[in-house]
Amino acid sequence: MTDSTRPEVNPNDYIITRKRKKYKFAKFYNSPLCFEFDEWSHRPADVIEIGAGTGLFSVEQAALHPAKQFVAIDVKADRLQKGAYEATERGLTNITFLRARADQVLELFEADSLETIWITFPDPFPKKRSAGRRLTHRGYLTKYAQLLQPDNGRLCFKTDARELFLWSLEELVATGWRVNELSFDLHESGLSEVYKIMTTYEHRWTSEGIPTNFVQAMPPCQ
Repeated sequence: MTDSTRPEVNPNDYIITRKRKKYKFAKFYNSPLCFEFDEWSHRPADVIEIGAGTGLFSVEQAALHPAKQFVAIDVKADRLQKGAYEATERGLTNITFLRARADQVLELFEADSLETIWITFPDPFPKKRSAGRRLTHRGYLTKYAQLLQPDNGRLCFKTDARELFLWSLEELVATGWRVNELSFDLHESGLSEVYKIMTTYEHRWTSEGIPTNFVQAMPPCQ
């Protein structure tokens, strides 16, 4: 999926002192693996990661499963471009990077089409009034359920934030999701090594001795 026809821009024209964000946006723009929301138009996917950050977690997943199509989604292009250039360096052709918001997900993919949705280390939005912004809020869970394959679709969620994790489990149970696998310390568990591929944040938290909470669940029975 590298059919972008956008003219290239010179990243060096956009270097700014603080964090070089414009430089990174130009790199995102130039990568044939990167797409804006209005360029997407329901491209097929098997596995998506919402709030993917750098997208490096999805890159590792794509490398392990070359027959599946992966999409890393985040609102920040300056982060996603890192994964895009890593994927290009490794010759991966089964992954794309999409700048979009989580609440736009129903506009991005066909209903009942996804095998797996990953939510990895999202912002916990700890204030009660911000609960609706959490990516495991029941409003989002309803969207995910519409996108996942009805018989074998899976939601996989991991976070270092224990309070968010416990709250998310309550949301899953309250909305009828079926929990299949659960761990409060993923990397000390006997769960699949695929789940243990680390995100950029996960490397940091694990090195500091902070455990990763993990759950895999299926949508409510239809």
